[in-house]
Amino acid sequence: MNPFKAFLIDEKEGRSQGAFVTMNEAQLDAGEVTIKVAFSSVNYKDALAATGAGRIIRRFPCVGGIDLSGIVEKSADPRFRPGDPVLATSFDIGVAHHGGYAEFARLPADWVRPLPVGLSLHEAMALGTAGFTAALAIVRMEENGLAPEKGPVIVNGASGGVGSLAVDMLAGLGYRVTALTGKESESDYLKGLGASEVMLRSTLDLSRIRPLDKMLWAGAVDNLGGDVLSWIASTMKQAGTIASIGMAASHALSTTVMPFILRGVSLLGVDSGYIREPHRSLVWDRLASDLRPRHLREMTRTIRFDDLPGVFDDFLKGNAHGRTVVELAGA
Repeated sequence: MNPFKAFLIDEKEGRSQGAFVTMNEAQLDAGEVTIKVAFSSVNYKDALAATGAGRIIRRFPCVGGIDLSGIVEKSADPRFRPGDPVLATSFDIGVAHHGGYAEFARLPADWVRPLPVGLSLHEAMALGTAGFTAALAIVRMEENGLAPEKGPVIVNGASGGVGSLAVDMLAGLGYRVTALTGKESESDYLKGLGASEVMLRSTLDLSRIRPLDKMLWAGAVDNLGGDVLSWIASTMKQAGTIASIGMAASHALSTTVMPFILRGVSLLGVDSGYIREPHRSLVWDRLASDLRPRHLREMTRTIRFDDLPGVFDDFLKGNAHGRTVVELAGA
């Protein structure tokens, strides 16, 4: 294997920062499967890690990129053979183990998944951790009894990567979806993904959240946490279900037990990082079938590897919507 290009995040003067470097095979982390990376993606977590805006990296130096797809180059595990198309997301990839922002990656075999039939390597990264998280939230809510006939579902942080995908997936399954966003300019985009209604966060009075308010939602996908999640909990229908998948607004939650005791509301934690089988393969198989977003191409932009550093600021400032795929093949 010839020397290859990588985006390496290191710590300098107490702050993490990333830069392109040349690496060789001996510098790759331990693992049974070596992959020639074709595509990666950019998530909010990647932007935090690469710029030092958040304490995400757990060991330095570390190649960034929490997602990757590509072709198996070498394998010491009989489940994978050279030439197999594969994907990998989550676990310690890109935070404590060299990740997808390199032309080659070496990973533990248990972190690698065969590319589902019906998905291309590019589509797998247009989905990536964001798509897996959105789909896992839907699967968990369905397991808890959610169905389209139960009533409408609200998705907050709706114009982001996870939110956009959740809106599209839920609408495709026949749910009536309300997209909650802070950006009025994204209304047409969200309606194009299938949202029946777009609600602006500015219309909510979060200074006066009642323990129990008017029942509105059978289901909710929460990307934000904080006061918005508190309001959602107070407005859930009887036996409603909330999937907690992010904390873009706050990690704190101030609420009462009333929605949970008097209405039987369920608050489900969605751990897309370390959930294992059978859920992991089940979710990816559904992403290639009934949970496949109908507008994945429209919500995805593809950038060259060289352009990677220039997109992080969009994520940190909230100016990115949909998904960003990074093309590494031939970088």
